[in-house]
Amino acid sequence: MAETVTVRPLPASQVESWDYEADVVVVGYGIAGACAAIEARRAGADVLVLERTGGWGGAAAMSGGFIYLGGGTALQRKLGFEDTPENMEKFLTAALGPGVDKDKIHDYCQGSVEHFDWLVAQGVPFKEEFWGEPGYEPPADQGLMYSGGENAAPFNAIADPAPRGHLAWTKDKKLGEKGGGYMLMEPLAETADELGVRHEYDVRLRRLIIDEDGRVVGVSATRYGKPVNVRAERGVVLATGSFAYRHEMVEQFAPKIHGRPAATVEEHDGIGIRVAQALGADLAHMDATEVALVADPQVVVRGILVNGRGQRFITEDTYPGRMGQAVLQDQDNQAYLIIDEEALEEAFTTRSSMSFLRIAPTWVAENVAELETEMGLPANTLQSTIDLYNHHATNGEDPYLNKKPQWVKPIGSPLGAYDLRGYTGGFTLGGLRTDLDSRVLHVDGEPIPGLYAAGRVTSGICTGGYASGCSLGDGSFYGRRAGVAAAKN
Repeated sequence: MAETVTVRPLPASQVESWDYEADVVVVGYGIAGACAAIEARRAGADVLVLERTGGWGGAAAMSGGFIYLGGGTALQRKLGFEDTPENMEKFLTAALGPGVDKDKIHDYCQGSVEHFDWLVAQGVPFKEEFWGEPGYEPPADQGLMYSGGENAAPFNAIADPAPRGHLAWTKDKKLGEKGGGYMLMEPLAETADELGVRHEYDVRLRRLIIDEDGRVVGVSATRYGKPVNVRAERGVVLATGSFAYRHEMVEQFAPKIHGRPAATVEEHDGIGIRVAQALGADLAHMDATEVALVADPQVVVRGILVNGRGQRFITEDTYPGRMGQAVLQDQDNQAYLIIDEEALEEAFTTRSSMSFLRIAPTWVAENVAELETEMGLPANTLQSTIDLYNHHATNGEDPYLNKKPQWVKPIGSPLGAYDLRGYTGGFTLGGLRTDLDSRVLHVDGEPIPGLYAAGRVTSGICTGGYASGCSLGDGSFYGRRAGVAAAKN
């Protein structure tokens, strides 16, 4: 109960003095916060960013750096791909549901080309090279790839496939060390500095400050345990990230990923959600999660994924995150990859950003019956699955799940199986409900005066499914909206 009290809003009448003041106060210096700060400053506001760590970056700087953009961006056109906002909208509506905010997806798709151009104008570089192989990200510095299963069933029958994973160019790329996310954030932070955006680091959000009318007028925080009160003349923008590391919230709202590795940073503890809730903020899709299947897509695509009953359940050439969600949400986290020796050797000689995951299979056998026994599957289950798959694969077909012909080959022997049970981890997608101007909405549907939010602290365009780049995409897009709206308030 004590912690619940500490996030309740602080009346401005109880603030004896202000340590800092600004027109717009942005809390969090990841991509949503950086974009909010830039646009608020350009709109004429004095802007102060508060960041709880020792510098800018957040989860964005640690990420692969994908931004999901389309509709005919300059990079798409340069590399020979046709796309339209309407086509992009068809895909996202189908892939990111159920329960998508159709107005938000429409808005995002219509503004996608302009947003790409804006990022380039801020100095974000994109290499004009396409990577067309399966993967979580390109193995080198290619700037465009399919990042959501657009070219796989069932989506390739819903909308014309177009690659929309735009990756910031990275020289001498090293996973986990100044990858695409860092190269995305660095020019944004530099732009903010050049515009005169102020920042204070090691400042941790504790409460929002409101006036007698219930308007948000500031932030109550701490620095090294000492109180810090910050006045916001026009508005506060929350860009504090998800609740993936707030274990109590994960257990309450998204229990299937509770206890699993979170693909984000530990600062994502849900504080922005909790302080806004204390003002009556509405929440949306708190159960929504992205789940990664920790396996090399170049290996997966050459085999078949089966569940605990030895049955296929998803096409192996789709977006790996979609596989992870299917394994965890629909298959009780039970999954195995079956692949023969020839296909495995071919995969191991193919470039991949996930080659560090290339290990020997859990079980190996001379034939399917032997493998089935080794795996402990019910008799004839795996044999029936492979017999059916091979029957059609002989003709390069997969009428059951519609894997693309280029990846369909009969499974021979010897063969092996990878035990993928438990090889899933992810992050949360739900959060504060916001409108198209990034105003935080009260449970009664009206905006909370003076409060804005963007990024994973909000429920963005993803509500059930996911595509790589959506978090950085809607975070930056609606971060900009938040900055403009707060500055003009």
